[in-house]
Amino acid sequence: MLILGCGWVGEEFAIQCRDQGIEVWASTTNIEKYHRLKSDGIFAFLMNFDQDYQVPNFLPDTFDYVLTSVPASKKNTITTISQRFDNVSHFIRLLQYDKHIFLSSIGVYPDVEGPIDENFSDKDSLNRLLFLAEDKMRSLSQTTVFRLGGLFGKNRIFAKYFAGKICTTGDQPTNFIHLTDVIRLLFDVFSTDLKDNLFNIVCPAHPLKKEVIVASAAKYGYELPISFEPERITRKIVSSDRVIQALGYTFIYPSPLNF
Repeated sequence: MLILGCGWVGEEFAIQCRDQGIEVWASTTNIEKYHRLKSDGIFAFLMNFDQDYQVPNFLPDTFDYVLTSVPASKKNTITTISQRFDNVSHFIRLLQYDKHIFLSSIGVYPDVEGPIDENFSDKDSLNRLLFLAEDKMRSLSQTTVFRLGGLFGKNRIFAKYFAGKICTTGDQPTNFIHLTDVIRLLFDVFSTDLKDNLFNIVCPAHPLKKEVIVASAAKYGYELPISFEPERITRKIVSSDRVIQALGYTFIYPSPLNF
């Protein structure tokens, strides 16, 4: 297993792969994470795809699976993102692998009213940076893209971000996903032959954010917001029907109210 850009999801996936006896190689730009991964039994290496695409000579040239979670951050320019993912693409093309998953985000979709799914076709309204990164990754063979919802689990607890504050998005539907389901879906997709190669990874239930805040605060002991003062917002609901149908998947956390 090779993980490129080993972030929060990648690190958890690396640990679980290791626990199953899978040899894991992982790149990071962070020296502290490099040492942490190595101490956890991961074959870590430092790699900055803004500057380089050469495969280190110590890296195997054949992998069963490749997971790419290199970010396409809003703070970057289109030129930077283009170069970054050209380098990632070049790097992966120098390897032999059976399957590749790229972690993107439902942030690629515009703010719309009502349901939205993978068949959304107005490319001009998609987030340019995320869609560019996806497009470059989908040019690689055997690639599946995961568009992840808002990520929670472990120390990411929704209520703590609003404790003692004013919440203006309480009437907005949630499009969240728990880390546990992301990891399980990664294992499932890597081990399954699928026709589709683009999936929204979000909980099938979409309670309002204020409902999740109240439930989360009660469960974990956080203070409630000072007040809920809703502003005018869009009520976008991202569908996960495709991945449910493709895999016959049952979510461990079907609703953010369960987080």
